[in-house]
Amino acid sequence: MPSVFGRILLITGGSEFLADRTRRRAVAAVLAQEPECEVTEAVAGQLVPGELLTITSPSLFSASSAVVVHDVQDLADDVQAELLAYAAEPAPEVALVLVHGGGQKGRGLLDKLRKISIVSEAKQEPPKYERDHAAWVRQEVRQLGTSMSEPAASTLVTAIGLDLRALAGAADQLVASVPEGEEVSVEIVRRYFGGRAEVRGYEIADAVFDGRLDIAIERLRWAFAARTSPVVIVSAVASGLRQLVRLATAPQGLRDAELAKHVGAPPFKIQGMRRQLNQWDPAGLQGALAAVAQADLDVKGATADAEYATERMVLRVASLRLRPSRG
Repeated sequence: MPSVFGRILLITGGSEFLADRTRRRAVAAVLAQEPECEVTEAVAGQLVPGELLTITSPSLFSASSAVVVHDVQDLADDVQAELLAYAAEPAPEVALVLVHGGGQKGRGLLDKLRKISIVSEAKQEPPKYERDHAAWVRQEVRQLGTSMSEPAASTLVTAIGLDLRALAGAADQLVASVPEGEEVSVEIVRRYFGGRAEVRGYEIADAVFDGRLDIAIERLRWAFAARTSPVVIVSAVASGLRQLVRLATAPQGLRDAELAKHVGAPPFKIQGMRRQLNQWDPAGLQGALAAVAQADLDVKGATADAEYATERMVLRVASLRLRPSRG
């Protein structure tokens, strides 16, 4: 394995999940080469002149170090100059990981970094259409050492939705559930992610945001009966909630197609999301984000009963929705 020290990894693209996973894998690769390596993380917008040079200097406590800088598009101009100067003469015992949050901001810095020989770019562009998500799922399963039929991948995307984190979690669960050497088939996908009326994570989320709590709880329990992972359900609710927040904070005057791109949802969902948003205020959305964030921690190991944590999240989020006016 080539050394990662004395080099810079630039992570770009529009997918928060893919970028974060690439960052975690990059740090793991650094630690695999140097287990005693000191790892420092920083947020670009908080760096002041001179601080980048300090954290990329040789460590007093270990022979090597790794530095992760998040949201490099937010670097101040003078700190950008320091980064480019460092990239021209990198420290041989330091591995630097730069994470760009996507979009056009900081494009000039990216173009300059790409011209430097020690910079490697990992582009993390998310799939656009449902068929692309199915291909992405098949690739995920292949990387986990198993094959998956095309119809099975399409069935999974239909059942789970287009959230990459949820799809990756589902792929992990499916690969862990099939005997070694067996292909993931449509039947296996339906066994784990079916249930009555093809219960889907995003259908549970929609019922919550629509205020149909009885339906949300019914679908949730059917999903558990079908052995759907709580991680998948929480991820679907989180994805739907993030889309509502993006819709609530979207610039005025966008056409539906532009709004769909901004929100990250198919155009046909925008009208329904507007209807949902009418029953939410900023305080409710903020509280829902907190409830989902707590549930995400709980189902990933902070609690022994992930199903209870998921149901508690559904009840909490539903309680934060505005009640219809009487009159």
